[in-house]
Amino acid sequence: MKQDEVIAALSALAQDSRLDVFRLLVEAGPDGLAAGEIARRLGLPNSSLSFHLAQLQQGGLIAQRRDGRSLIYSADFACMDALIGFLTANCCQGEECDATRPARLTETCK
Repeated sequence: MKQDEVIAALSALAQDSRLDVFRLLVEAGPDGLAAGEIARRLGLPNSSLSFHLAQLQQGGLIAQRRDGRSLIYSADFACMDALIGFLTANCCQGEECDATRPARLTETCK
């Protein structure tokens, strides 16, 4: 991933509703969810959801396909993996580290 793609992806995730949408789509797996189902599950108005989905698409994090009259959205797992790979590419400067130990976000990140 190029740095500008990473910035676009992270920017798309840097908002509560968009992060919720992306996490829901990750849970849904490759089949994805219809826009109406996303709106229903998250309690988002359709107009707001459309904006958030567009931002996630611009960040390269989700894909859209048509199924009859429905628009189906799914997480782009290859992009997600590339983003994580970019962020962890030089973990611990190549030395063995304790990256397998789960961290609690509230304890490690401010």
